[in-house]
Amino acid sequence: MAVAASLRQCNTWGMSDLHELSALDLAAAVRARDVTAQAVLKHSLDRAAAVAGAFTHLAPEHAAAQAQKVDAAVAAGTELPPFAGVPVPVKDLSMVKGLPFTAGSAIMKDFVAPVDDGVSTLLDQAGTLMIGKTNTPEFGLPCYTEPALAAPARTPWDPRRTAGGSSGGAALAVATGVVPVAHGSDGGGSIRIPAACCGVVGMKPSRGHVSDGPIGAPGIGLVSHGVLSRTVRDTAAFLDLLSARWPGDAPSPVQGSLLDAVGRELRPLRIGVLTEPLNCDDAEIHSESLAAVERAAAVLRGLGHELLPAPRPMTGADWMSFMPLWSVGAASAPVPPEAEQFLMPLTRYLREMGRGYSAVDHANATAAMQGLTRQIGAAWLPFDVILTPSLAGPPAYPGDLQLADPAADFEAQKRFTPWTSVWNMTGAPSISVPLHRARVDGALLPFGVMLGGTAIGQDANLIALAAQLEAADPWPLFAPTVR
Repeated sequence: MAVAASLRQCNTWGMSDLHELSALDLAAAVRARDVTAQAVLKHSLDRAAAVAGAFTHLAPEHAAAQAQKVDAAVAAGTELPPFAGVPVPVKDLSMVKGLPFTAGSAIMKDFVAPVDDGVSTLLDQAGTLMIGKTNTPEFGLPCYTEPALAAPARTPWDPRRTAGGSSGGAALAVATGVVPVAHGSDGGGSIRIPAACCGVVGMKPSRGHVSDGPIGAPGIGLVSHGVLSRTVRDTAAFLDLLSARWPGDAPSPVQGSLLDAVGRELRPLRIGVLTEPLNCDDAEIHSESLAAVERAAAVLRGLGHELLPAPRPMTGADWMSFMPLWSVGAASAPVPPEAEQFLMPLTRYLREMGRGYSAVDHANATAAMQGLTRQIGAAWLPFDVILTPSLAGPPAYPGDLQLADPAADFEAQKRFTPWTSVWNMTGAPSISVPLHRARVDGALLPFGVMLGGTAIGQDANLIALAAQLEAADPWPLFAPTVR
């Protein structure tokens, strides 16, 4: 049904189905005057109020000023930016001027951001409504979102289970229809893990496609900004938006528009299938995670692609070059000495580990990661794409990951996420799509599959392939519990 026709069935201020629209359709509806930005905002905030754990801070006044600006522009007939009136929150690891910036840590609960960072600036320029800061664990370190300063983020498919992390609040906001798209960031799977837990789409683009500018620095390049959404088209459109360059940036490694890649005809691709764990040698893989890959392989084969077994290009010992880099990153967070005792146990553990590495250790780990990237690239050279499960199993129960012993906690996280961080190490793009669902312990749960590039810059191929999967085997927009 056309957007306008769908909306005209509803009263302008009582539209109960606005949350079912994609971001692209919602922007079109605002542009066509089928709905006002202020009506969209009210609908979004009403839904946000009913969802615990998605936000660390809601910003109704901030978003209302943006919505009024959009509606005034519509009334005046002036040209609108591309996503005028679309609610898009920012993960609380990025700054929005004048709003709290906690980085998921109780020790930062009173800090107010002095400036907008790059992603916040681009989203504001695009006309989006920044309705709030989404929930994240302390400094974005674990793959679950259970910070001390906010309610835990749990998947709407089964509230006993985690929404994943570290973009857990973003995934939850999208999965419950609070927003169609949310900003996220990914240093070891932090977009793709919660996307899989919450049954939405999450993409980590190629290293360098979304800039850390103008005030951030990419460091060793593990972390990429991206988005979570319910559709591949919205994902592509917002990654195009966020790919703007800042002074001093290198060109993006991605050529052309990702939105243009949606629906593009693909030549038959060679897709490597891999279900062995990469970051450890002994992770147990759930039968439904394997079934998700089998389902994806069958669909892709039916679309004309060639599916072949992919070699395991590394061992768990090879992966350990990630640890000095991750822990030094944790140690680099500017925490006053007197506040160290108030950090979460896992954060303290990683910071202590990071402080134990010398500059030479860090340089050697960086070199080892770069060497491993070449090793992986050589092993996967025959393939265009690698297909894996997104996670080793269904969304985890928090007690299975958040353990009293932080070393055991980190090992449990590795076994839950045996593939995601490898694409942060190589810098190649990776997308999780919610292709499969199965009943586990009495609840219907999502099982994602991950499509990974074999080189930096292959984002358009992944988007086109994910869009083919979406068209051939559509996934539900919401969990059965979401109304």
